Amino acid sequence: MPIDWDAMVLGPCEGVFGEPATYIPAGGSGYAITGVFDSAYKDVTLIDVGVDANAVQPVLGVRAALFTGQPMQGDQVRIPSVGKLYFIRDVRPDGHGWIKLMLADTGNP
Repeated sequence: MPIDWDAMVLGPCEGVFGEPATYIPAGGSGYAITGVFDSAYKDVTLIDVGVDANAVQPVLGVRAALFTGQPMQGDQVRIPSVGKLYFIRDVRPDGHGWIKLMLADTGNP
């Protein structure tokens, strides 16, 4: 029997760790979403055996079901808990209904 990832895993995770945010698509109106925000997510890239590179950046994990359209690079997200507006650098779906939005600070509140 297949697992309903959204109902059994992602929704409860969002319920425990999620916080309110506003998603603002390019050229559209913003709307409320809930996501798991990390201001210092460490992304590690393996370059060669024993050699890696890492970058620290903000990220917002969100259930794909919350979006009315596909999130895109250049869209924006406002995170009230830190009082910042971010733009989306990269969109990384995980194949189970969760999307990691890799963010960059716009410098605007």
